[in-house]
Amino acid sequence: MNLKVIGAALIAFLTFAVTPSYANEATDPRATTGGAQTLEDILARQQGLEVDNTFRRQNQGNPDNAQPTSGALGSLGGISDADIYRGIRFSDVDIKVSNKGPAAEILVQDGGMSWLLTRENQIRQYAAYGLGGILVALTAFYFIRGRMTIEGGPSGETIERFKNFERFGHWCLAGSFIMLSITGLILLFGRAVIIPIFGHQVNGALANFSIWVHNNIAWVFMFSLVAIFLMWVKHNIPNKLDWEWLKMGGGIVGSGHPHAKKFNAGQKIIFWMTILLGASVSLSGLSLLFPFELPMFAKTFGIMNSVLGTAFPTDLLAHEEMQYAHLWHAIVAITMMIAILAHIYIGSVGMEGAFDAMGSGQVDLEWARQHHDLWVEEEQAKAAASSGGTQTVSQAGK
Repeated sequence: MNLKVIGAALIAFLTFAVTPSYANEATDPRATTGGAQTLEDILARQQGLEVDNTFRRQNQGNPDNAQPTSGALGSLGGISDADIYRGIRFSDVDIKVSNKGPAAEILVQDGGMSWLLTRENQIRQYAAYGLGGILVALTAFYFIRGRMTIEGGPSGETIERFKNFERFGHWCLAGSFIMLSITGLILLFGRAVIIPIFGHQVNGALANFSIWVHNNIAWVFMFSLVAIFLMWVKHNIPNKLDWEWLKMGGGIVGSGHPHAKKFNAGQKIIFWMTILLGASVSLSGLSLLFPFELPMFAKTFGIMNSVLGTAFPTDLLAHEEMQYAHLWHAIVAITMMIAILAHIYIGSVGMEGAFDAMGSGQVDLEWARQHHDLWVEEEQAKAAASSGGTQTVSQAGK
């Protein structure tokens, strides 16, 4: 018999004989590594996919199997270094630290990569497509619909639309929101856009300046939001006129001018969107301004689970709270930017005479009658009833 054939057969026999039987019987590849992650786990985590950590989370040693303290392995009480590190990773060990801060005992937090990939992919895509899409839509609408003009032309008479303190509150809110939006977008897109074009140094300087502006201007936004709510909430209570206004398209996409008081249905939608989303973005912003001090998502998820029957996680680490706050802050802020761009369009190039309301506070009387006829009647009735009061309607330019 050929010696090569005999040698190959002998090697095959020895290989089969010394191969541990459990290697073929194991149903989970992690079982042969004591819970170490597999190549599939590593690749899935890099792609931001969900990784099943059940096996290694539960594999943290069994004290019942501990060797006696006098034995060679007794000092660890049946737990290896790998078991301890897994316990640290999943926050299942009792850690004692001198710093008693809310996040001091968390040595390893497993969700950082998932948060980073979400921020760099889905959040950026939402911002790019959302803001780019609304700009394209508004441009197309302008060329299709054209600018909404005052039918019959301006009357030459004006009526006071907003007082000085109302316009001050509006511009404080608008100005702070614009600055927050610009600095927030710089922080979101800096690595993807600014670094490839201008380099790391420019991005670093812009990022540091943006953080300082964002953190300080945020207070102006929050105080202005409260002021706007107190000033205008009574004028923004929904009523039956709003439904009629919506059915007629507000005179924007349809014909005719539906009745409206000081604020029409479209303005009420913008008002409540600004108040509700502004409050939400402010709360998440406060959580980011004071790290680990204002957790809110675990309790919120608990309420949602009890009311809606959902299964959101309620046992969140301090770092997970911050990651949820950051993502929610970005999503709500981008949503507000998209809506506010439409508001800016209507209040500027989209409608003749609309900017005067927040510019000088005086609007053309014919413009006011077309868009807020019931409010004009109320103001003229007040002026007629008050003797010696301020003249509400005046000649333009006088």
